[in-house]
Amino acid sequence: MLFQYQSAWLVKDIMAGLVLSALLVPVGIGYAQASGLPGIHGLYATIIPLIVYAIFGPSRIMVLGPDSTLAALIAALILPMAAGNVDRAIALAGMLALLSGACSLLIGLARLGLIADLLSKPIRIGFLNAIALTISIGQLPKLFGLPVSGDVWLEWTRQLFQGIADGHSNPVALALGVTSLALILLLQRYRPHWPGILLAVGLSSGISAAFDLNGTAGLAVLGNLPQGLPALRIPQLALHDILQLLPGALIIALLSFADTAVLSRSLAQRGGYQVNQNQEMIALGAANLASGLFQGFSVSSSASRTPVVAAAGARSQLAALIGALSVASLLLFAPGLLSSLPSAALGAVVIAACWSFVDLRGMWALYRLRRIEFALALTSFLGVAMVGVIEGIVIAITLTLLVLVWNTWHPHFAVLARVDGAKGYHDLLRHPEGRQVPGVLLFRWDAPLFFANAEIFRQQLLRALAHPAQPATAPTIWVVVAADAISDVDVTAADTLTALHHDLQQQGIMLRFAGLKGPVKDRLNHYGTLDLIGHEIFFPTVGQAVHHYRDTYKLDWKDWDEGENGVL
Repeated sequence: MLFQYQSAWLVKDIMAGLVLSALLVPVGIGYAQASGLPGIHGLYATIIPLIVYAIFGPSRIMVLGPDSTLAALIAALILPMAAGNVDRAIALAGMLALLSGACSLLIGLARLGLIADLLSKPIRIGFLNAIALTISIGQLPKLFGLPVSGDVWLEWTRQLFQGIADGHSNPVALALGVTSLALILLLQRYRPHWPGILLAVGLSSGISAAFDLNGTAGLAVLGNLPQGLPALRIPQLALHDILQLLPGALIIALLSFADTAVLSRSLAQRGGYQVNQNQEMIALGAANLASGLFQGFSVSSSASRTPVVAAAGARSQLAALIGALSVASLLLFAPGLLSSLPSAALGAVVIAACWSFVDLRGMWALYRLRRIEFALALTSFLGVAMVGVIEGIVIAITLTLLVLVWNTWHPHFAVLARVDGAKGYHDLLRHPEGRQVPGVLLFRWDAPLFFANAEIFRQQLLRALAHPAQPATAPTIWVVVAADAISDVDVTAADTLTALHHDLQQQGIMLRFAGLKGPVKDRLNHYGTLDLIGHEIFFPTVGQAVHHYRDTYKLDWKDWDEGENGVL
């Protein structure tokens, strides 16, 4: 990435990094507290992973750091073991980060990143739309100056409306939040090259400080930051503590993998580049290892901070590095610099960023083009929004696999016929004017043959024999299976072919194959199937099979164009 860096990106990356730094601080502190740790450790878990991922990560603009989903899991794992001891909780969280980082590294080194191939475009579209909705709703209480609790957006919404109805909203917070949101969106629309987010943050902070709105109007602000940088410290824990944390570390690695894979692929698709999912996991593992060594805790990709840096115009990981260095500088030299930053302005920044990720056109396109993929996108959206990020993705992937299994279980098949004016043989249902070869049933099967569909293959072929699409002009002598799409045959399907061969023999019909691939024939030979159904039953193409049949039985059947050697 360094060798491909363009000088035109520099200003945008600097501005995006400064904007990102304004969001990294409150998020890091908040997620640390949600994890049961002192807030300063959230900043440690922000600075170090950003630097490590910038070095090893394949995504251009993805931001790593503390995560809301992981925060709840970390707290559930370490707080019972810490029993109120803060130092022990810090050590447990650090060891958990080391273990989860090691698990992520193993996933990447074992090249299991191919699992991300299951995250199709419909899943990604639904995921991003759901993330945009849930995060935006989660920021609305900040705009209204209302405190909310819980970790489900439906509960946030209920508390938001209840607070508004009870008259507990803060009009000053609402004015600053709405103004900041309007400023960001207007500048994005009419002055896209201006740093709208940075201007909104700077102006709202200046107004808050000038009029002391925290004291006079009860405006929620960021407040003073803890001071200092992390030192290298290996968590000191007994072996039984480490073993107790290990299952949770594996769960964290899998959760991080799912989040990171979806977000990384979505960003790559929007940016027109590709990412290596195995390298993504290696980078994620390295970031967690570094976080654990420098008094942080487990981190993942951020679906809230990444849109911020993207909307701010970031072009590379330099933006993340600037964000990390800015936070480090604040901790060292100016811990009170952002003390007057209104929470409402931060909420506006996140909402504006999330809106840029909404893809309603993509959903509509899926609805028009293929309803089943629209259903998958909708399932991903509803699952992530209503159940949870990981659960929603798992549900969508499960349905995707079920659709795949169903399509392979019940694949397309066709009886073929010659169509005048067109080369080759074509589906008789789509071309009822087509002419069948007298005495031959040409049957095409468009999928591998395996245990789930083998009997369906046999039944459909026999049904095509018993109920011909056209009146038969001669008794059927050959059945030729157009097998170009049959890329595999398992043992169950091989037995079914043997049974089909016997069924056809009893009717005086011979089974032949056209276009069957060499490896599949080798497999049938290995099974011993060819010893039962014959070795000389294969032809390179359907045309050559028909030509051989015509020569063998002296069939006087005029083709539309004989071509060279009578083969087309």
